[in-house]
Amino acid sequence: MNPIIIVAAVVFLFFLFSTIKIVQEKSAKIVQRLGSFNRILHPGINFCIPLLETISGTVNLKVQQLDIHIETKTKDDVFVKLQVSVHVQIMKSKVREAFYELDDPYSQISSYIFDTVRAEVPKLELDDVFSRKDDIATAVKAELAEHMQKYGYSIVQTLITDIDPDAMVKESMNRINAAKRNKEAIYEDAEGRKIAKIKDAEADKESKRLQGEGIAEQRLAIIKGFADSVEDFSNTLSEVSPIEIMQFVLLTQHYDTIRDIGEKNSAIIVPYSPGTLQNLQQQLMEGNLMADEINRLNKDRTKIPTDRTKSFAQTEKDILDINKHLE
Repeated sequence: MNPIIIVAAVVFLFFLFSTIKIVQEKSAKIVQRLGSFNRILHPGINFCIPLLETISGTVNLKVQQLDIHIETKTKDDVFVKLQVSVHVQIMKSKVREAFYELDDPYSQISSYIFDTVRAEVPKLELDDVFSRKDDIATAVKAELAEHMQKYGYSIVQTLITDIDPDAMVKESMNRINAAKRNKEAIYEDAEGRKIAKIKDAEADKESKRLQGEGIAEQRLAIIKGFADSVEDFSNTLSEVSPIEIMQFVLLTQHYDTIRDIGEKNSAIIVPYSPGTLQNLQQQLMEGNLMADEINRLNKDRTKIPTDRTKSFAQTEKDILDINKHLE
């Protein structure tokens, strides 16, 4: 075979394959013709003129993350380190500007981020930096979008991912938080004890109420039994006066009580003389006589309401005479 034909075929194949340019998804290639921008190659198969057109560079159209660490000072003079994450994407419509306008785009983006963060954070105190980190991120995004859009860069998202105060400040904050938590724990514990005491008091109140009702019912039963006993005595022994019957029943209950107390091992009975019972009977009789005499005097005053001759002093004198008589 003719060597010239072989050389020509090799050269032809070289030029043929050099004209074919394959561009990957989410990327673009810049084509220059004789040193000047010619066009942009998009994903897929493309063709270039050998020797006249060259690929000067490839542009990544994916969303890229830029992490920046910034140290600045807050309004209350606390040094703090912030980590800012910026998601950047080159706009398809401005691939040429993104490739040609900026020499080191990510360094220049970082400069804008530094400037914005150091302008916003000194306006806030440390606690506000934590609570308003989204506002800081929004301010950074707005500042970057305003300056970088004309260069073909779109700011997708801006995040404040970390806020790290000075070590001594963090230690102080931890002590403050621990004190607050301890205070809350003490308060909750006190509230729990308070509720428990209230519930105990309510239970004691209910118990005493029920106990009082039981005692009241018991006393009503005793009074009823006492009344029945007096009535039975009166019906059986008509010659015995009601006062004597009442004295007898009271003495009977007195001895029943002494018997019940004596059945308990822990009870201590103090001896007393029989005269004590006589004194008790005498006091009951005197009390009954006093009551009868006062009732009689009241009835006399009711019968003669207009009689003013007997003064209150005379009535009192009569009562004193009755007392002397009883003595």
